[in-house]
Amino acid sequence: MPITAADIQLASRLADAAGAAIRPYFREEQGLEIKADHSPVTRADREAEAAMRKLLDAEAAGDGVIGEEYGEKPGVTGRQWVLDPIDGTRSFTVGRAIFGTLIALVEDGWPLLGIIDQPVQRERWVGVAGRPTTFNGRPTRTRTCAQLEGAVLATTSPHLFAEGDVPHYMALVAAASGGHTRQGPVYGGDCYNYGLLASGHLDIVVESGLQLYDFAALVPVVEGAGGRMCDWNGDPLTAASAGHVLAIGDPARTDDVLEAIRATAGHTH
Repeated sequence: MPITAADIQLASRLADAAGAAIRPYFREEQGLEIKADHSPVTRADREAEAAMRKLLDAEAAGDGVIGEEYGEKPGVTGRQWVLDPIDGTRSFTVGRAIFGTLIALVEDGWPLLGIIDQPVQRERWVGVAGRPTTFNGRPTRTRTCAQLEGAVLATTSPHLFAEGDVPHYMALVAAASGGHTRQGPVYGGDCYNYGLLASGHLDIVVESGLQLYDFAALVPVVEGAGGRMCDWNGDPLTAASAGHVLAIGDPARTDDVLEAIRATAGHTH
């Protein structure tokens, strides 16, 4: 089923509801807890996801829902709303406005609609399969990148990579920086980096260990802005993907990026 104007409007209202729940807690008491997987969660995470689920229960009751905080609700339509109320909770808890709310609509495992919403700065990227990505309502585009050396690469933190992934990440860093430490990666940012890439401020974002709710919304945003999203083997990202994620602003650099990240590879992901 193609994405409709009503789907986009509902997704935007989900982002509005999440933002209204999140903003009062920014740089205020948040009720921080540490979950069993050692990741942080706050009242804002839970209240934002609850607000989005309430809207979906009222207006898209037949669709499935997958959320970071409240798990999976089965649906009957083949469509799933995939929610991450605060992607970048660590940044949120220390008062850095580079976290975001992620909302995706996935059909048969394929992300077809995505929103990256930064509720404090009131910045919103909206991506829909087959349509140009918008930033605050206006079309936005990735930038060209003539060669891999000198490309601006970002990741949230290399400490989040599994040990076996680190050599591959470092090989990509070396290729992009040309060995010059002053041209090293940009750290921090979570989903915000993908919005910046979609708007032409970064060239490459690389992550591993992501869940569906971490990456589903990013795919339509980046690809609708002219970029490419894939796993570390170059395969498209779907609900079945393992969580090794690449965003490449200029698709012409895809083979270069994949060659670099495989440089120390004795196995695939």
